[in-house]
Amino acid sequence: MKYYLVFLIIYVFGLFTIKCNSQINNNSRQPINSIEFDYSSVNILKKINEAWQVSWDRFYHPKTNQFYDYLVSYEKGKELTHLPTAEEVANLYPNHNGYDTGMEDCMISAGIMLCMIIDKYYVTKDEKLKKYAYEVFKGIEKSTTAHDSKGFVARGVCVEDSKSIYIGSSRDQITHAVYGLWHYYHSPLSSSEIKNEIGEILSSIADRAEQNVVPSNNYNFLRADGTPDNLLKMWKNDGHEVARLPMIYATAWETTGELKYFDLYQKYIIEAVKESFIDVSKVNSWALLQMQSSFELLISIEKDPDLKMQMAKIMQMVSKEAEVRVRTANNNTSKYDLTMVATDWRDGGGIKWDSEYRHMWYSIREVGEAALMQLLDENHSFSKEQESLLFQTIAKIDYNKVSTSGIFYIQGAYWKGKHRELF
Repeated sequence: MKYYLVFLIIYVFGLFTIKCNSQINNNSRQPINSIEFDYSSVNILKKINEAWQVSWDRFYHPKTNQFYDYLVSYEKGKELTHLPTAEEVANLYPNHNGYDTGMEDCMISAGIMLCMIIDKYYVTKDEKLKKYAYEVFKGIEKSTTAHDSKGFVARGVCVEDSKSIYIGSSRDQITHAVYGLWHYYHSPLSSSEIKNEIGEILSSIADRAEQNVVPSNNYNFLRADGTPDNLLKMWKNDGHEVARLPMIYATAWETTGELKYFDLYQKYIIEAVKESFIDVSKVNSWALLQMQSSFELLISIEKDPDLKMQMAKIMQMVSKEAEVRVRTANNNTSKYDLTMVATDWRDGGGIKWDSEYRHMWYSIREVGEAALMQLLDENHSFSKEQESLLFQTIAKIDYNKVSTSGIFYIQGAYWKGKHRELF
């Protein structure tokens, strides 16, 4: 009996030791989402301020006043060495959109950053933000005036000569640039002179749309060289895209007072609203954010109560879908090394589709996109769960070693939530 008790004690102790060792090993390789992070308001603000500094120090180039898509190095001065040369851009190398090169989404980023700065100003009342907003505005202005194709919104401008552009663009670039300019126009950060310049830019975009987005061009905005591109089809397109055209005309009307733009807006808005009732679960997150941005803008301009109610219903559809997207995207951030840098696109790297880097690059961005979709909808309640998921993403990033422009979006979501007094 005595030997049996000794054996039992040794056996139980052995099981306890194995369990402890297993727990230690599991903890050493636990997914990042299970790690304890400091979600206090002080720490989250510290992280957001780090993201802000990195955005300007590493992603922004003062020669063009634009933010670029990713980094290839954390060494000072080498972060953006992958950007195309003027000769490469002139030769449309590697393609007419500049895909993978790091200058394909400059206008999307400009819209995100400009709105974020405005929200940040409403919260902090920091007068220095006027300078930052103007810098971003100058970048949008460059993309619309550095070339001879009036009203064309270039994706980005070449750093080497501050004027070369790829001839391709997209609805996405136009949407974010127009949306950002409209919010800047209505913000306390712009002056009467800047408002006039914004009106000129928006009217030039609207004039190009009026001229080119017609049946004979299959409703195409056209590339800088006047050739069609399906990415620039602005009407008779998918349901999540149809509000972009009336949005352009609405902003041109509001910022210039010219009635012809109001008439163009009226021509398209009723059909656009009707066709926007779609299955949003089948639409990519970046496109849903643009859809939501369009209606957030339009609902503030439209006077007809029935149309406004319909727009609010569309926004609510997007908001509900966005709740799912935040959960999925935040979970995805735990699957990748968030400190990865991209390789030079000339060697086959960059942000090519389906690469591990692309998935990492986008996972952080999608959290911000999906949070913003909800925060743009004033009728939507941003839950504590959604706030926690956003803060978890903000907290888990080492901003000294982050190479994705996705950090623009989580900053945008944070300051939008602070502006709405939700956090």
